[in-house]
Amino acid sequence: MGANIQVHPSAVVDDIGCVGKGTKIWHFSHVSAGVSIGEECSIGQNSYIASGVIVGSRVKIQNNVSLYEGTIIEDDVFLGPSCVLTNVTNPRSEIVRRHLYEATLIKKGATIGANATLVCGITVGRHAFVGAGAVVCTDVLDYALMLGIPARQKGWMSRHGHYLNFDDKGKAVCPESGWRYLRSDSNEVQCVDCTEESPLPKSMNRGKVPYKDLKKNRL
Repeated sequence: MGANIQVHPSAVVDDIGCVGKGTKIWHFSHVSAGVSIGEECSIGQNSYIASGVIVGSRVKIQNNVSLYEGTIIEDDVFLGPSCVLTNVTNPRSEIVRRHLYEATLIKKGATIGANATLVCGITVGRHAFVGAGAVVCTDVLDYALMLGIPARQKGWMSRHGHYLNFDDKGKAVCPESGWRYLRSDSNEVQCVDCTEESPLPKSMNRGKVPYKDLKKNRL
Protein backbone atom coordinates (compact mmCIF):
# COMPACT_ATOMS: atom_id res chain seq x y z
CA MET A 1 0.00 0.00 0.00
CA GLY A 2 2.96 2.27 0.50
CA ALA A 3 3.78 5.34 2.59
CA ASN A 4 3.24 3.33 5.80
CA ILE A 5 -0.53 3.78 5.61
CA GLN A 6 -2.42 1.19 7.66
CA VAL A 7 -5.98 0.31 6.65
CA HIS A 8 -7.92 -2.38 8.50
CA PRO A 9 -9.39 -5.02 6.13
CA SER A 10 -12.93 -4.04 7.16
CA ALA A 11 -12.38 -0.36 6.26
CA VAL A 12 -13.18 1.18 2.86
CA VAL A 13 -10.89 3.79 1.33
CA ASP A 14 -12.11 4.96 -2.06
CA ASP A 15 -8.85 6.69 -3.00
CA ILE A 16 -5.75 5.73 -1.06
CA GLY A 17 -3.87 8.55 -2.79
CA CYS A 18 -5.73 11.11 -0.67
CA VAL A 19 -4.27 9.73 2.58
CA GLY A 20 -0.97 10.97 4.00
CA LYS A 21 1.87 8.73 5.10
CA GLY A 22 1.72 7.14 8.52
CA THR A 23 -2.06 7.47 8.83
CA LYS A 24 -4.05 4.60 10.35
CA ILE A 25 -7.65 3.82 9.41
CA TRP A 26 -9.41 1.42 11.74
CA HIS A 27 -12.31 -1.06 11.65
CA PHE A 28 -15.45 -0.41 9.57
CA SER A 29 -14.50 3.15 8.63
CA HIS A 30 -15.19 4.72 5.23
CA VAL A 31 -13.01 7.37 3.59
CA SER A 32 -14.65 8.74 0.45
CA ALA A 33 -12.90 9.79 -2.73
CA GLY A 34 -12.17 13.49 -3.00
CA VAL A 35 -11.02 14.02 0.58
CA SER A 36 -7.63 15.21 1.77
CA ILE A 37 -6.08 13.60 4.86
CA GLY A 38 -2.67 14.60 6.16
CA GLU A 39 0.12 12.58 7.70
CA GLU A 40 0.12 10.52 10.90
CA CYS A 41 -3.61 10.72 11.51
CA SER A 42 -5.72 8.13 13.32
CA ILE A 43 -9.21 7.45 11.97
CA GLY A 44 -11.11 5.54 14.64
CA GLN A 45 -13.51 2.64 14.30
CA ASN A 46 -16.81 3.21 12.46
CA SER A 47 -15.92 6.70 11.27
CA TYR A 48 -16.97 8.33 7.99
CA ILE A 49 -15.24 11.07 6.00
CA ALA A 50 -17.24 12.52 3.12
CA SER A 51 -15.98 13.83 -0.20
CA GLY A 52 -14.58 17.34 -0.01
CA VAL A 53 -13.56 17.15 3.64
CA ILE A 54 -10.05 18.38 4.50
CA VAL A 55 -8.19 16.84 7.44
CA GLY A 56 -4.74 18.10 8.47
CA SER A 57 -1.85 16.14 9.89
CA ARG A 58 -1.62 14.40 13.29
CA VAL A 59 -5.40 14.56 13.71
CA LYS A 60 -6.96 12.03 16.08
CA ILE A 61 -10.52 11.05 15.15
CA GLN A 62 -11.99 8.72 17.74
CA ASN A 63 -14.69 6.07 17.17
CA ASN A 64 -18.09 6.84 15.60
CA VAL A 65 -17.33 10.26 14.13
CA SER A 66 -18.75 11.44 10.80
CA LEU A 67 -17.22 14.37 8.93
CA TYR A 68 -19.56 15.70 6.26
CA GLU A 69 -18.87 17.84 3.22
CA GLY A 70 -17.96 21.38 4.23
CA THR A 71 -15.76 20.36 7.17
CA ILE A 72 -12.15 21.56 7.48
CA ILE A 73 -9.97 20.12 10.25
CA GLU A 74 -6.54 21.68 10.76
CA ASP A 75 -3.43 19.99 12.19
CA ASP A 76 -3.30 18.39 15.66
CA VAL A 77 -7.06 18.42 16.28
CA PHE A 78 -8.65 15.85 18.62
CA LEU A 79 -12.21 14.72 17.86
CA GLY A 80 -13.62 12.72 20.77
CA PRO A 81 -15.76 9.58 20.50
CA SER A 82 -19.19 10.09 18.91
CA CYS A 83 -18.87 13.86 18.56
CA VAL A 84 -21.20 15.29 15.91
CA LEU A 85 -20.55 17.79 13.12
CA THR A 86 -23.31 18.95 10.79
CA ASN A 87 -23.45 20.84 7.50
CA VAL A 88 -27.03 22.19 7.28
CA THR A 89 -28.54 24.35 10.02
CA ASN A 90 -32.17 23.75 9.07
CA PRO A 91 -32.38 20.27 7.49
CA ARG A 92 -35.62 18.99 6.00
CA SER A 93 -35.91 15.66 4.22
CA GLU A 94 -38.17 17.24 1.59
CA ILE A 95 -35.82 20.15 0.82
CA VAL A 96 -32.59 19.61 -1.11
CA ARG A 97 -29.79 21.79 0.26
CA ARG A 98 -26.70 19.99 -1.03
CA HIS A 99 -25.71 23.20 -2.81
CA LEU A 100 -26.03 25.14 0.47
CA TYR A 101 -23.74 23.16 2.77
CA GLU A 102 -22.30 25.35 5.53
CA ALA A 103 -18.62 25.14 6.43
CA THR A 104 -17.28 24.19 9.84
CA LEU A 105 -13.64 25.03 10.55
CA ILE A 106 -11.78 23.51 13.50
CA LYS A 107 -8.42 25.19 13.85
CA LYS A 108 -5.06 23.80 14.88
CA GLY A 109 -4.80 21.98 18.19
CA ALA A 110 -8.46 22.22 19.21
CA THR A 111 -10.20 19.47 21.20
CA ILE A 112 -13.81 18.42 20.70
CA GLY A 113 -14.99 16.26 23.61
CA ALA A 114 -16.93 13.01 23.48
CA ASN A 115 -20.57 13.37 22.37
CA ALA A 116 -20.20 17.12 21.78
CA THR A 117 -22.16 18.65 18.89
CA LEU A 118 -21.00 21.47 16.63
CA VAL A 119 -23.76 23.27 14.76
CA CYS A 120 -22.42 24.05 11.28
CA GLY A 121 -21.22 27.41 10.03
CA ILE A 122 -18.87 28.07 12.95
CA THR A 123 -15.15 28.31 13.59
CA VAL A 124 -13.47 26.70 16.59
CA GLY A 125 -10.28 28.58 17.46
CA ARG A 126 -6.77 27.28 17.90
CA HIS A 127 -6.23 25.11 20.97
CA ALA A 128 -9.81 25.67 22.11
CA PHE A 129 -11.41 23.00 24.30
CA VAL A 130 -15.04 21.89 23.87
CA GLY A 131 -16.14 19.75 26.82
CA ALA A 132 -17.91 16.40 26.55
CA GLY A 133 -21.58 16.69 25.62
CA ALA A 134 -21.48 20.41 24.87
CA VAL A 135 -23.57 21.88 22.03
CA VAL A 136 -21.67 24.66 20.29
CA CYS A 137 -23.69 27.10 18.18
CA THR A 138 -21.28 30.06 17.88
CA ASP A 139 -17.65 30.75 17.00
CA VAL A 140 -15.11 29.78 19.66
CA LEU A 141 -12.06 31.88 20.60
CA ASP A 142 -8.51 30.53 20.67
CA TYR A 143 -7.86 28.65 23.94
CA ALA A 144 -11.50 29.04 25.06
CA LEU A 145 -13.10 26.40 27.29
CA MET A 146 -16.68 25.73 26.19
CA LEU A 147 -19.13 23.78 28.37
CA GLY A 148 -22.86 23.12 28.54
CA ILE A 149 -26.03 23.15 26.43
CA PRO A 150 -25.94 25.52 24.70
CA ALA A 151 -22.20 25.87 25.21
CA ARG A 152 -20.91 28.95 27.00
CA GLN A 153 -17.32 29.97 27.58
CA LYS A 154 -16.31 28.98 31.10
CA GLY A 155 -12.65 29.92 31.03
CA TRP A 156 -9.45 29.23 29.16
CA MET A 157 -7.36 26.10 28.59
CA SER A 158 -3.63 25.91 27.96
CA ARG A 159 -2.13 24.16 24.98
CA HIS A 160 -1.43 21.22 27.29
CA GLY A 161 -5.12 21.02 28.26
CA HIS A 162 -5.12 22.63 31.71
CA TYR A 163 -7.28 25.41 33.11
CA LEU A 164 -5.63 28.83 33.04
CA ASN A 165 -6.10 31.18 36.01
CA PHE A 166 -5.43 34.71 34.78
CA ASP A 167 -4.43 37.36 37.32
CA ASP A 168 -5.53 41.00 37.27
CA LYS A 169 -2.69 41.77 34.84
CA GLY A 170 -3.94 39.20 32.34
CA LYS A 171 -1.14 36.72 33.01
CA ALA A 172 -1.42 32.95 33.57
CA VAL A 173 0.89 29.95 33.68
CA CYS A 174 0.08 26.41 32.55
CA PRO A 175 0.49 24.23 35.66
CA GLU A 176 2.00 21.37 33.66
CA SER A 177 4.22 22.96 31.03
CA GLY A 178 5.10 26.18 32.84
CA TRP A 179 4.40 28.12 29.65
CA ARG A 180 3.12 31.65 30.13
CA TYR A 181 -0.07 33.07 28.61
CA LEU A 182 -1.34 36.62 28.18
CA ARG A 183 -4.94 37.80 27.84
CA SER A 184 -5.42 41.14 26.13
CA ASP A 185 -8.01 43.80 26.84
CA SER A 186 -9.84 42.56 23.74
CA ASN A 187 -10.11 39.09 25.34
CA GLU A 188 -7.56 37.41 23.11
CA VAL A 189 -5.19 34.84 24.59
CA GLN A 190 -1.70 34.13 23.33
CA CYS A 191 1.11 31.90 24.51
CA VAL A 192 4.29 33.82 25.35
CA ASP A 193 6.64 30.86 25.05
CA CYS A 194 5.46 29.29 21.78
CA THR A 195 3.53 30.70 18.86
CA GLU A 196 0.10 29.20 18.24
CA GLU A 197 1.15 27.76 14.87
CA SER A 198 4.48 26.30 16.01
CA PRO A 199 4.72 22.57 16.74
CA LEU A 200 5.32 21.46 20.29
CA PRO A 201 8.94 20.63 21.07
CA LYS A 202 9.32 16.85 21.19
CA SER A 203 10.46 17.13 24.80
CA MET A 204 7.02 18.50 25.70
CA ASN A 205 4.63 16.32 23.70
CA ARG A 206 4.23 13.60 26.30
CA GLY A 207 1.93 14.26 29.25
CA LYS A 208 3.55 13.94 32.66
CA VAL A 209 0.88 15.03 35.14
CA PRO A 210 -2.63 13.46 35.45
CA TYR A 211 -5.38 16.07 35.24
CA LYS A 212 -6.81 14.97 38.58
CA ASP A 213 -3.55 15.96 40.25
CA LEU A 214 -4.09 19.57 39.19
CA LYS A 215 -7.69 20.00 40.36
CA LYS A 216 -6.92 23.32 41.98
CA ASN A 217 -6.67 24.75 38.46
CA ARG A 218 -10.09 23.49 37.44
CA LEU A 219 -13.36 25.39 37.68
